[in-house]
Amino acid sequence: MVTLNRDLPVPLYHQVKTSILKEIEAGQWRPDSRLPSEDELAERFQVSKITVRQALRDLAQLGYIRREQGRGTFVQRPPLIEGPRKLTSFTEEMHRQGVQASSAVLEQGTVPASADVASILGLAEDEPVFRLRRLRLADGDPMGVQTTYIPSDFVPGIEELGFARASLYDVLGTHYNLVPTAAHETHFAFAVDAEDAALLRIPEGSPVMGAELVARLADGRALEYVRSVMRADRYKIVLDLVRQPQGR
Repeated sequence: MVTLNRDLPVPLYHQVKTSILKEIEAGQWRPDSRLPSEDELAERFQVSKITVRQALRDLAQLGYIRREQGRGTFVQRPPLIEGPRKLTSFTEEMHRQGVQASSAVLEQGTVPASADVASILGLAEDEPVFRLRRLRLADGDPMGVQTTYIPSDFVPGIEELGFARASLYDVLGTHYNLVPTAAHETHFAFAVDAEDAALLRIPEGSPVMGAELVARLADGRALEYVRSVMRADRYKIVLDLVRQPQGR
């Protein structure tokens, strides 16, 4: 039995959540291991099932556990955190968090730019662009689907290169001396379609995080346009915000 401090001005469900989370982070509950039932947890913490349910709901929203109907509650791999950062590749981001990044190339080749892609990259419609669509993996688990568009004039012969483990930014820098210096990225939420759901191993209609990024060279030219669909249960964004002093 775990004794909670009922004299603290902290809700009991939050204390339960914190206790379970500490055990997960300490490795007592490994990824994909099954947690005790609500009844067992209620007895262990000497609280009601409603309190346990609230604690588990919060942990699920934070991405630390998943609840499967008829099977129980299972520990998830810790969510990967993204926030304000330097312009880096997915490979570098995962490496920074101690995760092995890899990719499954779904499609790569030269295609005519659609009207929206051409407008974003500053090209004429139907001008050739290199399109690279990849399933991004972290320690072998599907994290997202990313589609990248680059003006073909920037990267002659890039279709012959492999991108299963190589970072696209490494290839651009090493083979073409192209280094993006700035980017604008927009994030939004939506329901995943059947095709991406199958790739990400989640149910169709699940909430996912979408992103659109435009990276530019030092002279201001658009180097790449990227559309991303990321699993919301494995990826979260954390922003540190500072209030600016108001002018007088």
